[in-house]
Amino acid sequence: MTKEKQLAIDETFQKVFNEKSFQQYLSKEDFEKYLEAKQNLTFHKGEVIFEDGETPKGVYYIENGTTKLSKSGVYGKEQILRIIKSGDLIGYRSILCGENFQAKAEAMTDVGTTFIPTDVFVKMLKADPQLSFAMMQKIAFELGESSNTITFLAQKTVRERLAEILLLLEQKLGTDPEGFIQISLTREEIANIIGTATESAIRLISEFKQDGLISVEGRNIKIICHDKLRKLGHIA
Repeated sequence: MTKEKQLAIDETFQKVFNEKSFQQYLSKEDFEKYLEAKQNLTFHKGEVIFEDGETPKGVYYIENGTTKLSKSGVYGKEQILRIIKSGDLIGYRSILCGENFQAKAEAMTDVGTTFIPTDVFVKMLKADPQLSFAMMQKIAFELGESSNTITFLAQKTVRERLAEILLLLEQKLGTDPEGFIQISLTREEIANIIGTATESAIRLISEFKQDGLISVEGRNIKIICHDKLRKLGHIA
């Protein structure tokens, strides 16, 4: 998906997932219930928002900060499934499926959230057609992301995966004034995203730096040559 399409879906969702829209479509009684039930929750870097296997009690709207969804494999190795930025919603898939959480959500930075209990969230979806449609778009987009991830891990080399994930992170999270991707990842976290050993991730990052593809300052990475990274990652 292009950056423009992703931004359009994000903007549509954020436009309808706000109190002005809720007040328009919810009854006065239900809107008051929403105001009473919502909670502003803060999670510090490294804190778990919810655990894999936990029974969901509601959804979390990310007001600010960055979160990761991950799952441990049979040998205990973590696989990062998705990086969640501000303006995103987490926890809704398990609620809509009627099952426990299938991944762990952990704050990668200090994260501010709005928590909405399950019964209130479901009532909002039933009452607000704009929100329901925006959720359908969001689910369809994330399904496409999951399909791409399967192909990404199964068919590309580790070198190709690193090139693609750096471009995707920059597209999704943006850059700071100096051009560095707006997230500070450990080498282990990068390895967990691209499905390789930490040592391999360290070696590849060093090679990318030597080849002039990226600039590195500690954990921060800046893409220097986008075209070469796209060619390396076989990205159209």
